[in-house]
Amino acid sequence: MGKIKVLIADDHAVVRMGLASLLTTNKEVDVVGDAFDGEDAVRKTLKLKPDVIVMDLMMPRKDGVTATAEIHEKSPGTKILLLTTFSSSENIAKALKAGALGAVMKSSSNDELISAILSVARGERFLSSDVEQLLAEDPPVPDLSQRQIQILESVGRGLTNKEISTQLEIGLESVKSHIKIILEKLGAANRAEAVSIASKKHLLKD
Repeated sequence: MGKIKVLIADDHAVVRMGLASLLTTNKEVDVVGDAFDGEDAVRKTLKLKPDVIVMDLMMPRKDGVTATAEIHEKSPGTKILLLTTFSSSENIAKALKAGALGAVMKSSSNDELISAILSVARGERFLSSDVEQLLAEDPPVPDLSQRQIQILESVGRGLTNKEISTQLEIGLESVKSHIKIILEKLGAANRAEAVSIASKKHLLKD
């Protein structure tokens, strides 16, 4: 296998220059270009066909999550490594779901960044220890359906399963099934805890 072709996508020129300078010292990496925002990253990817994109999450015009999803669809062979400052676990989780293979913080060491690039280039998942800690301490918002949110809001108002069934015009067993799934998705032990978690994650109407 030849050198790993890397594209750097970040809206700060000084970051792009710094990363390029760092990566060119590694004999296994070849920096083939850079992009100043997500839209430019998509365009450069289709033109340069990089093996790995070091992708900033927060960029103008098209953010890292949107760019990741588009690149994953149009150039599935290109691996994406997220590079971000302190960010919400939600953004990182969305980008990973959209197709990114790894994530490291901009505060990560040079060696860790190189290791991450080499790992994702091989198709391996790579999450730096601080990213793993962030995801553990602030789990991303669960993906609840609109119906599940309606049921959870009804639970929050103190309605019983039978009352929810009548109000939403769905079967009682369906209500019970939805509540079981809601508890699993939220990691809640009971209905009250589920409502509490959902409120803190701003899933319910004020």
